[in-house]
Amino acid sequence: MNAQCDPNWVPRTGIHLRKAGVRFDAVRVDGDRGRALADDLARMTGGEPGPVVESSTGCRGVYFLVPVGGASHRPWPPGVTRLTAGPNHISYIPVPALDGMTWPLSWRYRPTAAGRLVHPRLLLAALHSACEPPGGEPGKEPRSPGGRRTLS
Repeated sequence: MNAQCDPNWVPRTGIHLRKAGVRFDAVRVDGDRGRALADDLARMTGGEPGPVVESSTGCRGVYFLVPVGGASHRPWPPGVTRLTAGPNHISYIPVPALDGMTWPLSWRYRPTAAGRLVHPRLLLAALHSACEPPGGEPGKEPRSPGGRRTLS
């Protein structure tokens, strides 16, 4: 990323907490599921899914930075945490510097342009696709072409 694309919400050093609802909201998906989802989005977007932060500790959260309001009022699958702001509710999103000591946070996908964030509908579609069992809808048993249940 060149200097003119350096968003002013990214700290110069270390880690800062950014209040959700000001410049962006976030969707957190923990562990390997979140990392695989980020990589799927990167493949879908030619390597530029938008800014994605990952943590190396605890639940190993992966934070997808989405536009303000992009995490609200959507049917997110179980295991997804929305970091938003609203009446009597404040969330903070961890943001690491682009370089230097930021452990346990790092950029899985760095910001590439000012104002470019993860597209929430694309993220939601990728999440639902990842949750769907092969050959069927989430939560439904696979069926043969004739409509009969298949046995595993």
